[in-house]
Amino acid sequence: MRPSILDELRERILIGDGAMGTLLYSYGIDRCFEELNVSHEDEVRHVHEAYVNAGADVIQTNTYGANAIKLARYGLEKEVVRFNQAAAEIAKSAARPETYVFGTIGGIRGFRQQSLELSEITRSFQEQADCLIESGVDGLLLETYYDFDELREVLKLARKATDRPIIAHVSMQEPGILLNGLPLSDALKELEALGADIVGTNCRLGPFHMIQALRGVPLPKRAFLSAYPNGSLPAYRDGKLYYETEPAYFRKYAVDFRNEGVRLLGGCCGTTPVQIEAFKKGIAELEPLQAKKVSKKIPPIVVGRDDSHPETPLYEKTANGRSVFVELDTPRHLSTAHFFRGVRAIEKAGADAITMADNSLASPRISNTAIARLIKERFSIPPLVHLTCRDRNLIGIQSHLMGLDVLGLHDLLVVTGDPTKIGDFPGATSVYDLSSMQLIELVKKFNRGISYSGKNLKRPAHFRVAAAFNPNVRNLDRAVQRMQRKAACGADYFISQPVFDRQRIIEVSEATADVAEPLYIGIMPLTSSRNAEFLHNEVPGIRLPADVRRRMAQAKDREESIQAGLEIAKELIDTAMKHFKGIYLITPMGHYGATVELIKYIKEKERLFNHAAAVRKAAGHPFKTAP
Repeated sequence: MRPSILDELRERILIGDGAMGTLLYSYGIDRCFEELNVSHEDEVRHVHEAYVNAGADVIQTNTYGANAIKLARYGLEKEVVRFNQAAAEIAKSAARPETYVFGTIGGIRGFRQQSLELSEITRSFQEQADCLIESGVDGLLLETYYDFDELREVLKLARKATDRPIIAHVSMQEPGILLNGLPLSDALKELEALGADIVGTNCRLGPFHMIQALRGVPLPKRAFLSAYPNGSLPAYRDGKLYYETEPAYFRKYAVDFRNEGVRLLGGCCGTTPVQIEAFKKGIAELEPLQAKKVSKKIPPIVVGRDDSHPETPLYEKTANGRSVFVELDTPRHLSTAHFFRGVRAIEKAGADAITMADNSLASPRISNTAIARLIKERFSIPPLVHLTCRDRNLIGIQSHLMGLDVLGLHDLLVVTGDPTKIGDFPGATSVYDLSSMQLIELVKKFNRGISYSGKNLKRPAHFRVAAAFNPNVRNLDRAVQRMQRKAACGADYFISQPVFDRQRIIEVSEATADVAEPLYIGIMPLTSSRNAEFLHNEVPGIRLPADVRRRMAQAKDREESIQAGLEIAKELIDTAMKHFKGIYLITPMGHYGATVELIKYIKEKERLFNHAAAVRKAAGHPFKTAP
C-alpha cells in the first residue's frame, strides 16, 4: 500500500511537476487550456507523462482555471464538472503507482484584483473542489493566490470539504511580503493554523528571489514547506513568450531550496520537464532539513520620517463656511492663453480651487498634471487633479501617483473615466486595471508609504482624495450605498455630477444625511438648447428635466440662451446653498465667463446672508439655516 504523501515528506524531499500552460503554449496551443481536457486529452496526458518521466513525485491536474468564473470568459461556465472530472482521469492515467495526483484550484482575483465578492468566489471554488474530490485526487493544491483574504476563505472551505492533504500557496510581487503587506512567514503560519498540510509559495518569482523570500520563513510546526518558482523572466520574441533558463541553474538552486527547509519542490510558469529533472538531480543525495535558524527575517515596513508640512485639505473649508470649486477643462490644443485667462478670472472671483478633468469624455487634452503644476507656480488658487482608471495600467498609475506627489499635487478626484468608445478615438484601449474604489485604496496605501505590491516608498504621500457621486440615477439609495463603500475605501469627500433638478438636490440632501464626508454638489450652466439636448441624450450620468430643456429651447439667440442657462443655474444654486456647503461649478466648454458670474452670485448671496445673520444675532435672533 502506498504511504501518505505526508508520511513521505517526513522522510524525504519530493519533487513536484512544472508548468502545464508553458508546454501547451510551446506546442502552439493558445486557448482555454482547461477545455483541452475533453478535446485534446492526449496532449494533456503527454505533459503529465513528461513530468513523471522527469522525476516528479507529485503532479497536478490541468484545472487551474476550471471554475465557473474563469470559464465564463470562453462561454464554458457550464462545463466545470466535465472539465474537472476529465482532468483528474487524465492525470491519474499518466501517473505511476507511486505518483501523487493533486487537484489544482487557482486563485481567481489574481494580482490584478477584480471586483468580485468573496461570496461569489467561494461558490465557484466549492463547485470545483467538490468535483475534484469526487474524482479521487490525492489532495488539493491551492496555487497562485495573490489575495490572501481569498486564500484564507477558500482554504477554510477546502478543509471542511476533505480530510485529504491540502497544499496552500501564496504568490508575491515583492520577495517576502504579500500585496496586503503581510510578511510571508506570518501568512504561512496562518495557513498552517487554518489546516493546510503543506504551505508555501509559487509563481511570479524565479529561484533567486524566492530563496530570498524563504530566508525569513521558519520551519512550520506541523505542516511542510513547499516552493514552486518560475523559470525566469520571460522574453518576448516573434509574438510569443519564451523562458530561457539553463538546467544547471535549477540544479544548483535545488540545494538552496533544501537549505531553507523546502520538502516539496516544483516549478511554475516557464518551467518544463528539463528544470524538474534538474531539481530532481539537485536533491538526489540530500536529506530534508530538520532544524533551521532564520537568517533573514523580513522586517515590518517602516516608512521614513516626513518633515514636510502639507497644505490644509481643501474640503475642510466646508467645516467653517461656504466652499466653491470650479472645473475648467484643459485645452484640446497647444494654445493655453485663453485657459490661463480663465484661471485668473476664476481666482479673482474667489473660487477655492480649480479642478481639471483627466481627458474628459475620453478625448485627448493637455495633461492636467502639467497644467496643474503651472497653476501652482503662477497662481495662488490650488489645483485639484482628476485621475481616471481608464488611461493607465497599474504600472503607469503608480508612476503617475509618485510624480504627482513629488510635484506637490496632492488633491485628487478619483473617477472611473468614460470608456474610449465614446471619445475621439473609439478604437483606443480602455485599461481599467483598477476600479475607482481600488484606485482610492491604492492612493491611501501610498499615503502609508506602501506601493501596490507592498514595497516601501520610503516616505508617505500626502494625497487628499475626492470621489465621484452620480445623483442622476433612478435608485438614489443604491448610489448612496456606493458612495458609502467609496468612503470605506478612504474617500475624504465627494464631488457630484451636475444636477439640473432642484427637487433632486433636496432628495440628495436627504439621502446623504448620514454620510459624514462633505459633498460638493455639481452645478453646470447651460449654453444653448443644443448643449442641453447633448448632455441629456449623449453624456453618461447626466439627465435634464423637461422644464429645463423647454426653457433652453425657448431662447431665441445665443445671448438669450446664455442668460437662460445662468438663470437656471442660479435657481439650482439657491436650492443647493440651503442644503450643501460645497458647490462644484462646471465650466461649459471653456466659457469661464458664466462660471465667474456664478461664483460672484454665490459670494454675494453668502455675504448678504452673513450680514443678515450678524444683525439678527446682535438682536438675539440668529439664523438657523443657510440661505
